[in-house]
Parts: sequence; structure tokens; C-alpha cells
Amino acid sequence: MTTILRSFLGGLAALLLALLAAGSPAAANGNGNGTNGQAPAATDVAGKDATGHPPQYTIKQFLATTNMTGSSFSPDGTKVLVSSNQTGVFNAYAVPAGGGAPQPLTRSTTDAVIVRGYFPADERFAYESDQGGNELTHVYVRELDGTARDLTPGEKLKASFAGYSRDDRALFLQTNERDPKVFDLYEVSLDGYGRTLLYKNEQALELGAISPDRRRLALAKPIGTSEVELYLHDRTSGETKKLAGGGGVSATAQEFTPDGKALLFTTDEGSEFAYLVRHDLGTGARQEVLRPDWDVLYATFSHDGRYLTVGINADARTEVRLFEAATMQPVGLPKLPDADITSVNISRDGRRMAFYADTSRSPRNLYVHDLGAAAEPRRLTQNLNPAIDPEHLVEGKVVRFRSYDGVEIPGILYLPHQAKGGAKLPALVSVHGGPGDQSRLGYSGLTQFLVNHGYVVYWINNRGSSGYGKTFYRMDDRKHGNADLDDCVASKKMLVETGAVDPQRIGILGGSYGGYMVLAALAFRPQEFAVGVNLYGVSNWQRTLESIPPWWESARQAIYQEMGDPAVDKEYLHRISPLFHAEKIERPMIVLQGANDPRVLKVESDEIVAAARKRGVPVEYVVFDDEGHGFAKKENQEEAYTAILVFLDRYLKGDAARKAA
Repeated sequence: MTTILRSFLGGLAALLLALLAAGSPAAANGNGNGTNGQAPAATDVAGKDATGHPPQYTIKQFLATTNMTGSSFSPDGTKVLVSSNQTGVFNAYAVPAGGGAPQPLTRSTTDAVIVRGYFPADERFAYESDQGGNELTHVYVRELDGTARDLTPGEKLKASFAGYSRDDRALFLQTNERDPKVFDLYEVSLDGYGRTLLYKNEQALELGAISPDRRRLALAKPIGTSEVELYLHDRTSGETKKLAGGGGVSATAQEFTPDGKALLFTTDEGSEFAYLVRHDLGTGARQEVLRPDWDVLYATFSHDGRYLTVGINADARTEVRLFEAATMQPVGLPKLPDADITSVNISRDGRRMAFYADTSRSPRNLYVHDLGAAAEPRRLTQNLNPAIDPEHLVEGKVVRFRSYDGVEIPGILYLPHQAKGGAKLPALVSVHGGPGDQSRLGYSGLTQFLVNHGYVVYWINNRGSSGYGKTFYRMDDRKHGNADLDDCVASKKMLVETGAVDPQRIGILGGSYGGYMVLAALAFRPQEFAVGVNLYGVSNWQRTLESIPPWWESARQAIYQEMGDPAVDKEYLHRISPLFHAEKIERPMIVLQGANDPRVLKVESDEIVAAARKRGVPVEYVVFDDEGHGFAKKENQEEAYTAILVFLDRYLKGDAARKAA
């Protein structure tokens, strides 16, 4: 499934999605003293307070943790280019591959800088950035003298970096400057930045891969849920022909082989899960390359063509496999128990691998591994705030339960240390975005912050989530706010059966589509959850689907097929929109929204807040004028997550909760 269709309401812009906790609406990480402005509890020599539990850390302490994304080796292999938010806003840094402090390369104080890679022969690099979270990204080059060049200047356009050519002479970018609905493909010379149009996208297709000789393009056409058609376009002949997909089958391009003779793509034809296939461009012959028990997420060749890296979505954790590309013989990789390994990148000479690894109790740290060496990989960063003891944090555990109709629902459970004493604690069912995203094992500062303060958190992968087969993925089509919501309701029984949860104090939390699920729970199942925490959730599907950004044109019909067409399904969309049923809301809620959000417009939150307040429901409302679909700036995260905890302490844990019960 294409990224746009799977997660058109799935959290921050795609540039930042990799940083966000898989099951939480955003990643909070931290520094400071006290708890919500109060002094911390006294601790003994073991770091525990007078109750025998770990101390409660402040959101400032969690936010002193650093998030990183992206990894690109410098041409000489001595540095790794990353984006880091250590200053509070994402900027570009060079991390010495042999160890040492990251060196800042950009100094933005407002908009995130998301790196895309060093140039092949020098230390210029490409990056993307938008304005205040509006998702209108441009592609920039940071020159050797530190200045920035916008390769895609103009107003109201969206552009993205599409890689470097294999001959190291050019970069590729896509932009919708000609037509807001489609992205044309350009080649930009690295010497002088001359731009050449490679593909005029008149069919609203999505770019999948570019052949080494630039002759062929792999293109995708989303048809519907779990259905994507794969096309091959020949720039010489002008012919575009279908290769695979359709008829309930999804096929997604991965990469052309380095010699340009074949295309690797994933398909779920005849299978619940996507597997890897090699298509010979000359003969049309196909060969199955790898079929694991889970979805193949990606497959990519090293620059020298020696290695093939494959990522597998194995039960909410990424399993990385490395092969000798010519023989498909496995190459041994270091073992990092319980870690999720992401953003694998091999140096141009094939000698080193950079990657990130995180666990539930440790944020993403950057590692470098010498391929073929017996030595353990070098960890280049320590991104958890040293004031936080990882032993005081909690490991997430995959927990499944049988839902109302017998369907098995997976999720990830976080039990606070306070649960060990037999206390009955408040709990939150946390719903991911998408609707087809997946809650995955890994670090979430917001979740750890809430768990540290005594809340049980369950990241539910309700029906319709990706990663568990295409049948499971389709189960919520045209049943949103109903079949998937009832999975959330059914999870309460599992939580109570842990023995650690007070059945009268279970709330629901979510961002984006998860925020919609919060509103749906409060409006359509008003007695089931004690409170709701809604981060930029849809309240009116008719308006949201009518206001889909123009640059999502390629996936528009697929989105309509799953969610409803606003031109013909008005009655259905009215029925599933919480705004039109707000008179049923009776439980307290908090709503958080970015003013520049292009996916869920601010009016969505304005109107549901006004409607609930008219009913006399306690509602907290927090708006950030400089954010979009998610909260990228640390100062805003601090305000947002503090507000969430104060709200929960009052209405789910404190006197207000007991009176309501």
C-alpha cells in the first residue's frame, strides 16, 4: 500500500513520521526538575521514592532527550549526516563516524530541516523544509560555504527529493509547480544545478523508482485498500505498461538493479503479506526473491551494488536482513536484543553501515558497523537524557486479545512500575493514525511520560491496521468509527484482566485518525471511556474529504473508496462524523490542534470544541499557531504534553474522576 493511502491522516508530515512513536500521536522527550512544576519526590540511593517506585520525571526531562532522523555517509565515509532536534527544532548535523559530538550544519529556529543526503563527491547536501508545518516542502542544497539554495523556488508548491543518479552526476526531485495535483520529475545537475524535465506526470501516478540509465520509471496507481497497480514507463518509446497489481492485489516498486536489467518490487498476489519479486526487463521473467512470514517493507541496493538490504515488518518490529546481492547469501549483522533497527544506510565504498536502533526504554541512537568485522557496532549517540534512568522506564509488550466478534487484535501494553504493588491504575487506549498505520515497538517519550506518572497505556492495532495481512487491513473499510471503535471498547476487558487497571478509569487517546476515534468514542459510545484526549482529529468527514490537499490527487479515489466519496456518500459521512452527534458527548475531553494543519483543518477542532462546550462538557482546547499536523517544536510539545497530564490527573486520576465514577 502506498504511504499516502495508508496514512493520509497518520501523524506529522511524512518527513517526521519516522521520529514519532508508532502508537502515540507524537514523540515527547526531555530535561528539568520537578513534576509539573513541583519538586520531585525524595529518592533513596537506588533512585526510588519513598513508595518504592521510580521517581516521576517532568516533561522537561523527557524533552531533553534528542530525536534524530536520516543517515548519509560523507563521500570519504568519515561523517554521518543526520537531522536532530537537540536545539528544539530539527537541524542538520554531521556526526563523526569514529565517535564525537555532532557538529551543527544549519541553525533554523523555526522550520524543521530534514536531511536527504550528502552529495556524491563533496559535502554539499540536500534537505527538505516546509513553513510552519504547512507541508509545502521545498528542496534545498546546503552549499560548502554554509549558504542555502532553494532548488524549487515559488509560492504554494510542494516538492520532494527523489535521490541521486547512480552515475553521481545529478539529483532527482519532484514538484507540483506545473499542476498542484500531480508531481513532475526533474533531473538537476550537480554541476551548476541545470534542470531537465524527465517525466511530465499527466496521469496522476506516483514515482516508485528510476532506472540507472534514466530510461525507465516505475510508477504506482493506488486503486483502493490493499490494491495498487505497478506500471513501467519507457521514456524512449513513451510507452507506459502495467506490470502487476490490481484486482485486490498490491504491487509496489522497490528499486532497479544496479545494472538496470531488472526491477525489484513487492507484491501480495496470492498471499496475505507482501513478498519480494525480481522482474527481468528484457524477458519479462519473474523470480521470487524473498517471502518471509510478514510484510517486506523495503529492499534497497548499496551504491556499489554488492549488498541488498531488506526490511521486514515482523510483528510490529523491523527485522533487517542483509544479503550478497549476486547470490542472495545472508550477511551476518550484529544482534541488538529487543531493538528496532531502522534507516539502514551503507557507505559508498560498501565498508560501513549506519543505522538507528531504539527500544521501548531508549530513543533512536545512531550506530555504525564495519561490515565483515567481528567487532560490535559503535554507538555514536546517547540520545536519552542522562538525568533519566532507563531502568525507571517500561518495556512495551505485544499483547493480543479477542475482540467482540472473535477477531484477534494485537497491540503493545505498557504497565507502570506502580502496578507491581497491586494498585488499580487509570489506563489509556492509544489509537494510531492512518487509518491504516500501525503501532510499533519502540520509544515514545509521551507514552513513557504518562506511564511514569502512573497510567497504563495500551497501543491498540485495531482492525484496519497495517502489518497483519491484507484481510485484517480491509476489515474497517466503510466501517470507521464502528467496527474499529468496538475493538477499542473490547480492549477494556483485557486491560481489566491484567489486574492493574481500574475499570472505571479508562480513557482513550489518539492523534489524527486516532483523534477521530477519540471523538467517535465520546459521541458514539458515550458511556465507555471516562475521558478523551484528541490531538488534531477529524470531526466532520464531509469537510475533511472535500479539503484533501491537491497534491494527494493520485490517491484521492483510493481514499474515497475506503472512507467514502463526499459527492455521493453524504448521508454515510454525516453518520460517522462526531460533530453531528455532539449532543451525545458527556465525558471530559482535551483537544490539541496546529493552526497550519493542511490535513485536519483547525475548524474541525474549533467546531467540536464549541459543540461540546455548548452541552456543558468540560473541554480543554490548546492551539499552536506555528504547527501543522503534529507538534514538531519542543517548546510546543512541552506545553501540549503538560496540558495532557494536568487534564488526565484531574479527570482520570483525581477527585473529578472519582466523583464521575
